[in-house]
Amino acid sequence: MTVIFQIKILSDGNMLATKSFIQQLSNSEQKLMAKLNSPSKIQSFLDELTYSSEEIYRCPLRALRDRIAHCFDGSLFGAAALRLIGYPPLILDMVPNDRDDDHILALYKANGHWGAVAKSNFVGLRFREPVYRNLRELVMSYFEQYYNVATEKTLRAYTLPLNLKIFDKFNWMIRDDHLERIAIRLDQLRKIPVITSEMAAGLSLVDPRSSESGLVGSVATGLFKPGQTKN
Repeated sequence: MTVIFQIKILSDGNMLATKSFIQQLSNSEQKLMAKLNSPSKIQSFLDELTYSSEEIYRCPLRALRDRIAHCFDGSLFGAAALRLIGYPPLILDMVPNDRDDDHILALYKANGHWGAVAKSNFVGLRFREPVYRNLRELVMSYFEQYYNVATEKTLRAYTLPLNLKIFDKFNWMIRDDHLERIAIRLDQLRKIPVITSEMAAGLSLVDPRSSESGLVGSVATGLFKPGQTKN
């Protein structure tokens, strides 16, 4: 197989994992991945994927081939694609109250500032330019857009970043069978609150115009319903 593009190698020893990913790709898939040479282009690709309402996890290779992903799958694909262009494969879990579902970002840093790519059923929970001085600033940029179908603002905390390099031994970029390990590890990470209980009690509902605009193009079956059991 002809290799279409060069891997940007970090000092974190990612050569084997990224080479294994590329070796699985057809020439047309390599050409597609070669075009995803910036965070914004990675985001555009994620936006084109059908939003998954299935309770399964897809590795980056499968998401690429199926053209389907939810936020977990999208964060892994985003981290893998960012890794191919020289960023470490970092993800971060944004944690809501018990009336909403988590949302996961793939992180990147440019010129000392944080940005993110993400797959979401909500318009406002996707791309962020790298203009945020720290992770709290980045996470809080999602606060007003992080709401449930009852229009309640639900974001309460975020985790420390998780470097997916530690899961390379499980071939997370090309296999589905150990992705649950990543979800479990995210749940175990320290969570940093963004508001107090007093603040939460005083939050207003999202106005109808904002709520409706945030759901443009959403997949109804993929929307978390307050009261349903989380995965």
